[in-house]
Formats: sequence, C-alpha cells, structure tokens
Amino acid sequence: MVINIKDYTKVIKNETILDNINLNFESGKIYGIKGKNGSGKTMLLRAVCGLINPSKGCVLIDKEVLGKDISFPKSVGALIENPGFIPNYTGKKNLCILGKIKGKVTEVDIDDILLKVGLKDAANKKFKEYSLGMKQKLGIAAALFEDPDLIILDEPTNALDEASIKGLRNILEEYKKRDKLIILTCHDSDELNFLSDEIIKIENGRVKL
Repeated sequence: MVINIKDYTKVIKNETILDNINLNFESGKIYGIKGKNGSGKTMLLRAVCGLINPSKGCVLIDKEVLGKDISFPKSVGALIENPGFIPNYTGKKNLCILGKIKGKVTEVDIDDILLKVGLKDAANKKFKEYSLGMKQKLGIAAALFEDPDLIILDEPTNALDEASIKGLRNILEEYKKRDKLIILTCHDSDELNFLSDEIIKIENGRVKL
C-alpha cells in the first residue's frame, strides 16, 4: 500500500486546521506523527481514514482518490481518540458485534487478538468494569482484529503500563514485518522515536521539516 497526501488543506470555521500537507507513506514501515496538542495530528489521521474531506488537495491510496474513487481505505483499522463500546457487554462480545459488520473474523481470531493485547483473562468481563488501560487495549484490539493493511493509532500508549507498552511494541513490530502500514501518534517523544521508522513533525497544521 502507498498513500500520497497532496496539498491537503482543511479549513473549519475559517480556521486552517491542516495547511498544505504533502506526505508519502508506504507499507512495511511505522510512521510517528509528533506535535503538541492542537497541532493537527489527530486531524491528519482522520484525513487518512477518510473521516474528513479536504478543503483543498487530496489523499491518494494506491492511486485512488479518497472521497471520490473510494469512500474509505479498503483495509484499515483505527483507534482515534476514545473508543466507544457497549458498556453492558463483555470485551469479547463487543468485538464479536464489530466483527459481524464485515464478517471477516472468526471467534478464534477474536480470542487471538485478546490474547495478544493482554485481555485474555478479561475477555468475559463487562466493558463498564474495565480499567482505563483495559479499555485502551480493547480499542487497540478493535483496530487490529481484522488484520488490516493500514493501521492508524492515535495515542495507543495512553493508560498503558510499562509491560503493556512493551507488548504493544512487539505487536507493531510483528505487523510491520508482515508489510502493514502503521501510522501513530504518541505524547511520549522517546517512545514515539523508539516505535517509529520515520518521524513527521506537525506544528500549527503544517509539516515542519
């Protein structure tokens, strides 16, 4: 997969949120987006997912224009801001419901991803009883369980302890080796540098070289 962002500008209520962004991403790499709160990091992830439309410019995914040729990337898993799940359902049941939308995953796939993210023992616990860290892990699981080619993770280390962060590193390395394209943000600069093959700095909606 190759993603080309060309002259991408997003204006909301006369405020330029993203300003003439030009970036290229390719499979088999982890890209880290660095920037302060309000810099445009999350909005850039939304743009790549097709969740917002540009005021100018475009996003090309394998030469197809997002929002015109295709509505969304054909194979994407995303964790952007706080994931929403049904409070009275278990973690596993929440994933089962999500899995039925595309019908691509089996119960074995769901059990496997819950094991990978460290939720095996909490699979049958209600989401409303989850700690913040467990909720974050379920969000990561939901982004990964359909084995997407494009993985978008907004602050995936939030609320995770050191052991869980180490586990996430291993998961991302595994997916990278399988030629997935991974784009993530992280408030911890050292962790972002450690996780990423390439760092992209965003400041006031612009790519800072």
